[in-house]
Amino acid sequence: LLDDVVLTHSLFLPTERFLQQLHQQYPWGAQRGSGESGEGIGGAGLRRKRAVLAVLLHFLETYKGLLQEEESAGKVIKVGVTTPWPSPGSRSPSPGAPLTHPQELYLLIMKDTSLYHDLEDEILKLHQLVETVELKVADETPPPNKQVKPLFRHFRRIDSCLQTRVAFRGSDEIFCRVYMPDHSYVTIRSRLSASVQDILASVTEKLQYSEEQSAREDALILVTMASSGEKAVLQPSEECVFTTLGINSHLFACTRDTFDSLVPLPEEIQVVPGDTEIHRAEPEEIANHLTAFHWELFRCIHELEFVDYVFHGERGRRETANLELLLQRCSEVQHWVGTELLLCESLGKRAHLLKKLIKIAAICKQNQDMLSFYAIIIGLNNAAISRLRLTWEKLPGKFKNLFRKFENLTDPCRNHKTYREVLAKMKPPLIPFVPLILKDLTFLHEGSKTLLDGLVNVEKLHCIAEKVRTIRKYRSRPLCLELEASPSQLQTKAYVRQLRVIDNQNLLFELSYKLEPGGQ
Repeated sequence: LLDDVVLTHSLFLPTERFLQQLHQQYPWGAQRGSGESGEGIGGAGLRRKRAVLAVLLHFLETYKGLLQEEESAGKVIKVGVTTPWPSPGSRSPSPGAPLTHPQELYLLIMKDTSLYHDLEDEILKLHQLVETVELKVADETPPPNKQVKPLFRHFRRIDSCLQTRVAFRGSDEIFCRVYMPDHSYVTIRSRLSASVQDILASVTEKLQYSEEQSAREDALILVTMASSGEKAVLQPSEECVFTTLGINSHLFACTRDTFDSLVPLPEEIQVVPGDTEIHRAEPEEIANHLTAFHWELFRCIHELEFVDYVFHGERGRRETANLELLLQRCSEVQHWVGTELLLCESLGKRAHLLKKLIKIAAICKQNQDMLSFYAIIIGLNNAAISRLRLTWEKLPGKFKNLFRKFENLTDPCRNHKTYREVLAKMKPPLIPFVPLILKDLTFLHEGSKTLLDGLVNVEKLHCIAEKVRTIRKYRSRPLCLELEASPSQLQTKAYVRQLRVIDNQNLLFELSYKLEPGGQ
C-alpha cells in the first residue's frame, strides 16, 4: 500500500502538498518529557514519527533523481533554514500551526536523533538519501561548465553515439539546430525542458534580431517539419519539444508570412542505394548491439515516467524525456527495416537481407529483447515491404515458417494473449514492448475514475502501481552480453546506434514500386 501511494500520489495530490501533509503529520515534540506538543512524547508519538519517516524514506528512494527537478520538494525537505531553530527549552509550535519554515521538515527530523535513539537508523538513512539526491532549491545556481548531453539523431558524432547512455533530466542542456526557410541554420544550446518561447529567444539572439523586430508582426514562430512535408506551429508555452520530434523531423524558425513556403530539408528526401553495415555484419553482432543499446535506453527511464506520460501528473510531460526517446527509437527500428530492404536493388541480395532480418529478430527474442523483436516484425509487415512478392518467394521455407510464427506472437488478438504468455515465462533481465505497457496504463486510466465521491480510488492506484512494479522486476538484474571491442565491432555498434532511416511512407511506397512494379 505504501508503494502504491508513493508511485501514484501525483494523480490526486501534487508532490509539494504530499510532503506538506507528511510535515503536518510529524509530531512536534521538542524533547522527551516536555509534554508541550500533545503527541510528541511517549509510544504513540514515537510510532507516528516512525510512520512518517517510513513514508519519507520510501518516497526519496523511489523518486531519487527526479527530485533534482522539483524545487517544491527541495523547499519542504532540504536543510537551508536561515531562521534559527528554537532552542530545546523553548516552546514548540502546535501540531496544527502553519509552516513558518518551508524547509524545516528535514531539520525537524534530524533534531530527533539525539532525543529518540530508537529512530537513529531511520534518520541516518534519511540523511544519506538527502545527501545523495541533491535536492534543488530555488536560490541555488547551476554548476559552471555543465556538460552538454547528446541526443541521438542530433550531431551524428561517433564519439557521442559510442558512449553509454545516461538518463536525461529537464535541466540538462543539449545542442540543437534550428533551421531557417532557406535551410541555413543556427545552433543553440538549450535546456531539454525549454519552452518554445525560450528556444525562439535563443534563436533571435543568434540571428541578432532587434527587440523592435521581434515585437512586430514579423516575429519568429517555431515550426516542426517532418520529412513528408507535414508541419505544425508550436505554441510559445509548449515545453520539451526536442524529445517529441519525429524521427526525421526538424525545428524551423520563420515568420508567419513564410510558413507556407517551408519545405523539408533536401537530405531527408535523397535516396542513395548501396551496401551498408547490415550487409557486412553478422546477424548476431547486430542483434546483440541492438539489445545492448535498447537496454541502456530502457534503464534510463525512471519508472514514474510511465505514470506521468499517461496520466500527466503535476510535473506534466517535463519528466518523460527518456521514455519518449525509447518510443522514438522503437519507431526508428521499424523504419530502418523497410529502409534497408528498399534500398537494396538486387533481388537476390534483398531476399538474403530479408532472411538476415528475420534471423536478427529471432536472436533479439532469444536475448529477451522484445522491443527490438516487435519493432523488426512490425517493420517487415509494413505494406511497402509485404507487397514485395518476388522477394518473399525467394525466402527459404524454414524462414517463411519462422516469420509466420513471429507474426502469431505479435498478433494483437485477445489483447496480445500470445505475447503476454511468452513474456510471463521470461525471467529478468528483459526488455518488454514498451508501447503495450503504455496501452495497458491508458486502459486503466480511462476505464475508471481516480476520485469517486471525493474519495481516492485505491483499487485503481493499486493496478497502476502493479504495472509499474512489473517494469521494476524486468530491470531487477543486470544485462550480461559479451561484446568485443574490435574495430569491426565498434563500427557495427556505431551503425546500430545511429540508424539512418526513411520515415516518409509515400517515399517508401515509391521505392517499393520501383523494385517490383507489379501487383497492388
